[in-house]
Amino acid sequence: MTPAQAEARVEDHGDHLRVTLSNPGRRNALVPSMYVSLREALEQTAAEDRLGAVVLTGADGYFCAGGDLNALATRAAMRRDERRALIEDLHATIRAIRICPRPVIAAVEGGAAGAGLSVALACDLLVAAEDASFAAAYVRVGLVPDGGLTASLARSMPASFVARMCLTGDPVSAATLAGMGVVTDLVAPGQALARAAELAARMAQGPAAAHGTIKRLLATAHDGDFGAQLDREAEAMTDALAAPEAAAGLKARLNRTAPDFGRGSSGAEKEETRR
Repeated sequence: MTPAQAEARVEDHGDHLRVTLSNPGRRNALVPSMYVSLREALEQTAAEDRLGAVVLTGADGYFCAGGDLNALATRAAMRRDERRALIEDLHATIRAIRICPRPVIAAVEGGAAGAGLSVALACDLLVAAEDASFAAAYVRVGLVPDGGLTASLARSMPASFVARMCLTGDPVSAATLAGMGVVTDLVAPGQALARAAELAARMAQGPAAAHGTIKRLLATAHDGDFGAQLDREAEAMTDALAAPEAAAGLKARLNRTAPDFGRGSSGAEKEETRR
């Protein structure tokens, strides 16, 4: 029997894409081919107006255990530039999640460790089951964080807590991270994907351009220059006020009706049109 292959499966749900990390028997450990599929899904979502979000989850009740240890063990013999290139491949995926103009929602069951935690924290929203755990597990095999993990943790947690996570690799509960605001939605076991899909459907009804602008503003909000951020917000708001989305949203609010932000038709509607 042919062994199952590691992959990032992409499913079109009409108003959003679902990407499922799958590496059977390895708790969905990451390999480079999975990065490519995820980046392609993000690019597709950005290009198609009907797609309002990406839901990122893991197969078989676990989000992602991080980098594949067998693959990592072979890298010591590589040239330094080759090792660096493989890390940059992960980092290109983290950047793609952050710059995607649509919301990216992580749905975590079981747990997220190492680079899997880096990927989860790169998402805009993080839905987690109550029994899920999170670990900066790199140190347990003598490695150090990558995938932007130190920055993601430092932006949302006290410095001493971040140090403890990174220096010990000990798992932290979803409830603890929810208390810090890192986990945005805490749900019963088995319900993370359903909640993420609900959020994706809600985002798909919203203003796509405004979502993209908000993401860009949030990306620079921690730069430390408050005056510069005020300028960025002023420029963004000046443009937004004259955009069709604002016209539709303000009219609907004043008329107390549901706004129509002019999003594209669903996948099913487009299929019917093609027929």
